[in-house]
Amino acid sequence: MGVNKDLEHVLVLPEDDANRELANGFWLEIDWNLQRRMQVLPVAGGWIEVLNLFKAEHLSQMDRFPKRFMVLLIDFDNDSDRMNKAKAAVPSSLVERVFILGAKSEPEDLKKSNLGTYERIGSDMAKNCRDDTDTTWKHDLLWHNASELDRLRERVRQILFP
Repeated sequence: MGVNKDLEHVLVLPEDDANRELANGFWLEIDWNLQRRMQVLPVAGGWIEVLNLFKAEHLSQMDRFPKRFMVLLIDFDNDSDRMNKAKAAVPSSLVERVFILGAKSEPEDLKKSNLGTYERIGSDMAKNCRDDTDTTWKHDLLWHNASELDRLRERVRQILFP
């Protein structure tokens, strides 16, 4: 089931299956009557493919649906310049509606850090967003998301967790 495009909504474009499971765990924490405000899209198949799909399929849709927000969920693979490379794919007109998040290395390392299953980690991330806490987000593999998380909370929290 898709989102209601006439209401503010969030699409999540995951790089791989692990990121998809993180996003699904997040989605499960949204009240059932608001779950149609978020949709996890099919796996892109790599961080470059996330950017390619975003540019090829979602840019025009973002213009068409001004109440749409997007989260590009990628692995940073310990590449300190990956955020800059990803942000370069987002036109300045959409910067306030597109967010780039992900594990500093890869989600598999989050799981190895005893944070639980991907779904549990995503659920904990959502609870932190909902409750305005950052226990999970302060983890060594997630702390680099702080500025994007602040922007996300400012713009998207009221949509998913009013």
